Formats: sequence, C-alpha cells, structure tokens
Amino acid sequence: MLRHTQPQIMFLMETKVTSKQMESIRRHCGFINRIDVAAIGTKGGLSLGWKEGWNVTLKSFSKSHIDVEVENEYETGTWRFTGFYGEPVEIERKKYWELLKRLKLENSKPWLVLGDFNEILYSFEKKRGRIRGERQMGAFREALGYCDLYDLGFNGQWYTWERGRLVNNNIRERLDRGVANMEWWDLFPRYKVNHLQHSFSDHCPVVVDTFGDKDMQGGVKQWHFRFDANWILSDEVEERLKQE
Repeated sequence: MLRHTQPQIMFLMETKVTSKQMESIRRHCGFINRIDVAAIGTKGGLSLGWKEGWNVTLKSFSKSHIDVEVENEYETGTWRFTGFYGEPVEIERKKYWELLKRLKLENSKPWLVLGDFNEILYSFEKKRGRIRGERQMGAFREALGYCDLYDLGFNGQWYTWERGRLVNNNIRERLDRGVANMEWWDLFPRYKVNHLQHSFSDHCPVVVDTFGDKDMQGGVKQWHFRFDANWILSDEVEERLKQE
C-alpha cells in the first residue's frame, strides 16, 4: 500500500503504542521526521511523519489533533495541515467541534483537515445500525460551516469504516474525510481523495493527492496519507517491536 501510493506526509491515529514502538513503525515506512502525541496506555496516540524535502512547523497539538504549517519546493507557498481525531463518545463530541473552531481563528492560510471525525454529515453516510440523531450531524455541519471547511469528496468505496461481516450485523459509515477551505481548493484545484481498500482494520486508508493526475517538477507527486497504525503492524513489524 505505501509502496504504491508513496505518501510524502503520513498521519496516524489510534497508534496505541509507545513512542519507541511508534518510532520503529515510522522508520520502517520511510518517515524519518515526525511529531508524536503519545498514547495513554493502550488508548489514543497520534503521529505525523514526513519525508525529506518538506518544511513542517508545529503550531499546536492535543490528544485529538496535530496542527502544522507545511511547505515544499514543488508547491506554491505555505499551507496548513491539521490531522484530526474526533471523540468517539457522543456526549463529549461538542468539545472537539469547539477545538476545530478555535483552530480556525488561528488560521489565515490554505487549510486542509484530514482524519477520523467519528461523525457523519448526513444520514445517507451510514448504512444499518443505530440511526444517527439529526442534532449530532447538525453540530458537525455547523462546526465545518463556521470554519469555512468544505468536504473534498472521494473516489472509491463510499464508506471508510465497517464493522460486522454478516448481512444482519454489517454496519458501514463514512467517518473519515478530508475538508478544506476555499484557499486550499484554489491552491490545489486538481486534487483527488482516494478511499483505499481496508483489510484487517475497520477503517480504510484515505489518501489526498494534491496534484491529481498531473506530475510536478522532477516527476514528484505530493500525497498526504491518513490511516490507522494497525495497517502496518505486519508480522515482521510486530516481531521487531517485541525485540525492542
């Protein structure tokens, strides 16, 4: 998967591992530079990794986000990237929308937010399972509207999260997405968002290709990748972690 997409920036959520283990995983994937938010026990954990040729400046972080400014020699100007992980517990979700709004007030640049929001925008983004309340979805839409962030759409399967393999217990939702302001859209008008196939994780990888089908100078295309750390915990990596 990584060999095919060759992402330049990678955002990991729910790493559930120590900083030392996360360092081993990231280096195994070819990302030398990083910003980590450690897991609390076996819960949470965020990691942002990037390859050579990128200037990344940390603006803020918490257990649910990493906010940076990024610049690359093949791109025009500096823009902002926020890796975001929404609260899975409904009653706590409002605090995370308030966080997103505060981040907006600190921003005047092209802005991309990518991650697992643990929420859907509309009822058609969920199939089967408990019906999502309109108030919940409305709060998410209101937060994005306040931040002037617009859904980037996708190519591939419509859902990003799945649980249950049988017809009577299968639930599918679009919990992961990329959203951006109009300045970012103007900067990368040929962008593409791809939902890749998932295997043993219940989330699928989401890839943002900032230049679409167009190759940039030197044949380098810029990819920004969000996925669950479990996708790269192969037997080989797990064995290396046990040895450390």
